[in-house]
Amino acid sequence: MYQALYRKWRPCTFDDVVGQEHITDTLKRQTAAGRLSHAYLFTGTRGTGKTTCAKILARAVNCQNPQQGNPCNACPACLGIENGSILDVLELDAASNNGVDQVRALRDEAVYTPAAVQKRVYIVDEVHMLSTAAFNALLKILEEPPSHLLFILATTELHKVPATIKSRCQQFAFKRILPMRIAQRLEYVAAEEKIPLTPEGAALLARLADGGLRDALSLLDQCAGGKSAVDEQAILDTLGLAGNVETANLMDQLARRDTAAALDTLGRLYANGKDVGSVLGELSSLARDLLLRKTAPQGCGALMAGGYDEATLRRLGEQLSAQRLLQMLTLLQDTAAGLSRSANRRTDAELCLIRLSDESLDQSFAGLSARIARLEEKIAQGISAPVSAPATEPVKAPPKPAEPAVDSRPPWEDDRPPLPEEPPEEADFIFDSPEPIPKAEPPRPGAVRPAPAPTQTTPAGQGGGDSRFWPSFAAGLRGKVPPTVMPYLNNPAKVTGVWKNGKLTLWVDSEFTRSMLNKPAVLEKLAQAAAATFGGQPQVSVVTGTPPPEEPAQSPAPPAAEKDPLDDLMSFGGLDNITIQ
Repeated sequence: MYQALYRKWRPCTFDDVVGQEHITDTLKRQTAAGRLSHAYLFTGTRGTGKTTCAKILARAVNCQNPQQGNPCNACPACLGIENGSILDVLELDAASNNGVDQVRALRDEAVYTPAAVQKRVYIVDEVHMLSTAAFNALLKILEEPPSHLLFILATTELHKVPATIKSRCQQFAFKRILPMRIAQRLEYVAAEEKIPLTPEGAALLARLADGGLRDALSLLDQCAGGKSAVDEQAILDTLGLAGNVETANLMDQLARRDTAAALDTLGRLYANGKDVGSVLGELSSLARDLLLRKTAPQGCGALMAGGYDEATLRRLGEQLSAQRLLQMLTLLQDTAAGLSRSANRRTDAELCLIRLSDESLDQSFAGLSARIARLEEKIAQGISAPVSAPATEPVKAPPKPAEPAVDSRPPWEDDRPPLPEEPPEEADFIFDSPEPIPKAEPPRPGAVRPAPAPTQTTPAGQGGGDSRFWPSFAAGLRGKVPPTVMPYLNNPAKVTGVWKNGKLTLWVDSEFTRSMLNKPAVLEKLAQAAAATFGGQPQVSVVTGTPPPEEPAQSPAPPAAEKDPLDDLMSFGGLDNITIQ
């Protein structure tokens, strides 16, 4: 009858246990010295050797011919415990015997001395499954155990074991076995079993086992059915991990910034019944592995999630920088966390892929870091990063003032005296005003000439361009614009705002700063803030260069000096033209 590999190659001594030397060495010394505790608590993930060490310890304490703390596995006691014929060593599954009645029966039997061996040993697996009443019944015998009794408790969930139980046991934590140690053990077993396992296949199985040697042996047993070599491709086909190939292809499309292909792949997987949450989770796991290879290439082997061959990981790692991998992993984690509250999971997954394929659409700090890293990479390669110029409207020249109307009638058809010649130093219009102001008509003879009105001055920030408002205006933008652009807006060496003729112009120091600010989301927020400050519907544009010097505002014209009324009369033809009524 065929026996599974994990049962056939179960360790028989402490020296055969792989990757748990910190535990096996201690147990060997205690057994050899006869300084054993009455209760042990073994904790750790599945397949790391908890039950195996418990059975070895049960044989070692009862062995008639111990070998430096190890059982000989040849004496009647070792053979009887191994085949189950000695009832003084009992293995219980707490998952199916978790009631208080079973524990009370065990407690009643424990007081009797063993019949065939030196110590009565109870191995309780998955002890965290016991009920509260069962734990209380077990606690009584752990407090005052007989000298011939030994308890070995094993669990994968230590936090469910009461503190009163843990405090009465010697606790040993079993670690996940390193993939390198698992691969070595797999190659040894494969050589003994005549299985054509390649080193690459052993490394892949070791990563898939996630630190459990039992799982690794079970996977090897599953893949060793054929006569062909057990390599990476054969393992992926046998274990049904072809979906990982699709995930790797999707990551490759994102790395090449091929948004259309990435959305097409997601749509095909969704149509085939694949959950979008699972797709994002697999992408997140792959991005994590790639980031670990980038940041910790020497010690990442024990941290890898597995499922991908070395060639695929190397090819994807060469296309993605650490900054972009960090941005992708952060975005994937945030999107996956919000899928449970999403109104349309597919749409959220598609938006995530769109932002992953184009980091300029990600407004987070991780997205900014990824864009900066891309620019630095292009500069290092000697490639200038193109920056698209915004579609800005040409600056319109101010309208020319209308020419004053000229009276074409002959003087003899008009009852008014002819207009005097204009002094050359006077101007008919004030060009700095928003609207032309025509010169007042001279008074008719006999009328009193009014005092001249003061000249209208240009409002601040319209005529010559005003930038004095910008520091306080920029400070008030906090919380209104994306936080990634605030360091630029608050830096006068990089950005200066000028308000003129209902238009806000941002003069920036470089094309990079311009690319950061010249985005629809930023321009819209700036326009809203400018409208709240100045009114109207202002236009906002971003220009690279130095703002022009501000034009000084015109001071009001001095009031006209008082004149003699005779001067006015003389300017209109003298006293002969006076009509007395």
